[in-house]
Amino acid sequence: MTMSIELLRHGDTGQRSYRGQLDDALSELGWTQLREAVEGREWDIIVSSTLQRCAAFARELALARGLPLRLDVRLAEYHFGRWQGVPIERIAEEQGDALGRFWADPVAHPPPGAETFDAFRDRLSAALDDVAAEAVDQRILVITHGGAIRLLRCLVEKRSYGDMAGIDVPHASLHPLPWHASATA
Repeated sequence: MTMSIELLRHGDTGQRSYRGQLDDALSELGWTQLREAVEGREWDIIVSSTLQRCAAFARELALARGLPLRLDVRLAEYHFGRWQGVPIERIAEEQGDALGRFWADPVAHPPPGAETFDAFRDRLSAALDDVAAEAVDQRILVITHGGAIRLLRCLVEKRSYGDMAGIDVPHASLHPLPWHASATA
């Protein structure tokens, strides 16, 4: 069975680097972006990453609309290893070749000390499989991160992970995702 899930990327945090699993708060702009993104839209269940840039808004939205909310650590962003929190411009300046290889083929050339793409894919897929099993015939909003949305879209759209850098996922953007439990097959 295929579930229709909407993915929502968190809003702006004011940070300009690979944030990964750093626990940044939303900026005022980020709060505004998210509130505008969900205006006039309806869901039955909200599931969110536990990182505060997702979870804080998820709590606000669930409370305001009287919706069930579940936080899931598996929906966290990709762990960028030693690049996490480092400005991308600095990485480009100091490790430009490595950065280019990562963008071209993140599976074969991950950042130093980073999470493997197999682990990233497996935990995101398991989280969505659980959502789909729990929420049959319900409208589901999953609040997560840019890298997570890009990876999930690559899975569903049968695209190479090398396409991730070219998938536009602005802050507070919504992405419908037809999820089938065998999407990782």
